[in-house]
Formats: sequence, C-alpha cells, structure tokens
Amino acid sequence: MDNESKTPPRAQTSSQAPGNKKTKSKGVLPSPAKVDPGPGLSERSIFHEPWWLDAATEGAWRVAQVKHGNIVIGEMPYIVSKKALWQISTLPPLTRTLGPVIRPHQTSANDREWSQRLGIARDLIAQLPKCARFHQIMDPRVSEAEALAFRLEGFNVKVAFTLVVDGWTDEASAFAALKGTTRTAVRRAQECLTVRPIDSAKEFLDFYSANLEVRKLDNVYGAATMGRLLHEMMKREAGTLLGAFDPQGTLVAATALLWDTRSAYYFLSARRPGAHSGAVSLLLWSAMRTAGERGLSFDFDGVSTAGILKFLGGFGGRLVRRFEVERTMPVYAALRTTLHRARSITTLARPALMQGATDEPQRI
Repeated sequence: MDNESKTPPRAQTSSQAPGNKKTKSKGVLPSPAKVDPGPGLSERSIFHEPWWLDAATEGAWRVAQVKHGNIVIGEMPYIVSKKALWQISTLPPLTRTLGPVIRPHQTSANDREWSQRLGIARDLIAQLPKCARFHQIMDPRVSEAEALAFRLEGFNVKVAFTLVVDGWTDEASAFAALKGTTRTAVRRAQECLTVRPIDSAKEFLDFYSANLEVRKLDNVYGAATMGRLLHEMMKREAGTLLGAFDPQGTLVAATALLWDTRSAYYFLSARRPGAHSGAVSLLLWSAMRTAGERGLSFDFDGVSTAGILKFLGGFGGRLVRRFEVERTMPVYAALRTTLHRARSITTLARPALMQGATDEPQRI
C-alpha cells in the first residue's frame, strides 16, 4: 500500500482473540473534542460504543486503530467468528451499521480532507483479519473517501439506502408533512390507543417474544443478546421503549428507539395479531416526535423492499445512502450460493422478517 499520502503511522491492532473476554480498556477511547467534523463519520454512533459492542458480542470484539502521535484519529470495530471451517467477519447481532470513525485533526494547509480520510481508512483496512467473508454496512455518515479506500483494497462497495427525517421545527408542521394516508392511520389509532413508555426491557422482550411465537418465528438474534442490549440501553438512557395500550390497558404494540448525539434510530417493533392496523404507525409518529424534541434526526434504519419504502415513505424524510462493503473468497462465495439456493424453498414458505398487515410492516 502506498503510504506517501498517509500522515499517521500504522497503528497496533487489539490483541484480543475471538470469543475471549475483553478488558474494560481495550477498544475504549476518550470522547473527541467538539470540532467541526466536516464530511464523514467523526464520532461514534451508538453502534460503535464499547458498551454496545460488549453487550452484542459478550466482549468478543476487536478494534483497528490509527494514531497520530499518542492521539487516536481512526478506529474501526469488528468481530471475527467461525462458521464451520471458515473465519468470517460480519456485523454483530442487532448492530445496524459500523465502519471507520475518523477524527478531525490538524494537518498541513495543502492536505486535502478526503485524502487524509482515504489514507487513514486504508491503514485501518490493512489491520483487518483475512477472512473467508468480511461484510459491514457503514454508518450513513461514512464518506466517499472511506468507501474508495475499501474499493482500492479489493472490497466490493455497494450503495444501500435509509430514510432520515430531520429539521424538526414543531409538531404541527411535522404532522402536516406526513403523507395523507399515514396521517389518517395515526389519527385513527390515537382514537383508541394510548402511547406511553414501557418501564422495563423485560416487559418489552416478553411482548416481543410472544409476538414471534404466535407467528411461529424464532428470535434470529437470540433473546439473551436482545435482552442485554435493551437492558444496557435503558440503564444508560440511550433510548426508550414505547408501547401502545388499548382502553383496557393491554399492551398491543411496542417499539424500541435508540439514540446517540446525532440521531435516533427505529430499532424494533412488534404488534399483537388483531391490534389496530395503525398501531405501529402511531408508535413511529411518537418516536419521530421524541427524536424531534431531543433535537435529533430520525433514522428509519434501512429500506430493503418496495413495500417497506412505501410504508416508511409515508412519514416523509429524505433518502440517505449507506455504503456496504464486502470481500469474499471465491470458494466460500460458491458454497454460500449453493446453500442459499437449497434454502430458497423453505425461505419462500416463511413470513418476512418485517411483517404484519400489508400496509404496516413490523421490524422484528
């Protein structure tokens, strides 16, 4: 790799082995000073936070770092796991995005911002382990420079999308910006449902699990992992759990909302069969309002199908791109293709992961 454009020296990677418990100091960096971040991801999202990664992986995560002197100016968390004989690295459970975090720092006047980010990102990539498959979805703030760095290092780089609502001014204006059918769904749900916080992670998880059981679905993330993350989120006040209750006080729908210093994220939702068809819409509107009141943008966390886009698009917002990077060994890629074809029949017979009424999918 050409190092002439790189200001920082190559950094040391965490020596933590996959599956081993990590000490509190590994992967933990001081919060950056408040400076103009410019383009790119310059501070951690909630999914980059060590406490989140600890809960999602039981401490089995690593971090590549780049330093300028004694100051960490770049970091990229990742996990390594075994699948049969293969070593792979994908996103941890329930971790929506990751990617490089590159801190602004003083450079020479003629050093372009994108060139600096490109060089730091290439140094981070050089520390990643050799895997049969490496795959991450990047935080939307990860810039084109970092995406190019992955491209130059032999990764396939694709573009995915999410919807983001920002620029909250007041509730009336935000409600007027909803699509007419979405406003109607919210209003009708408000006539028979009341939204209020759910007091505990256990109550939410019990409701979520019961919703899956009725639909004969498994919790693909693992109930224990989900419980740890929700418990830590509540303990650290890094989000909230909202429930929609009928006139008898019965919980009929629920959603989990996460946030960091910049954004709030639509994380999970579930709805009882037979509940009001606008229950999830009402919860999403309540989540948007909570984000707006906190001065945060609201990230709907991905658009994967036309049906989901139609539903979420009713809440307004703008399309934002998210880079997706992947590098797969040819032999492993061929094996995955064969297995996916073999599973296609059973996949067609299973409900979608985001399901419910056709006009109101759930995030499960």
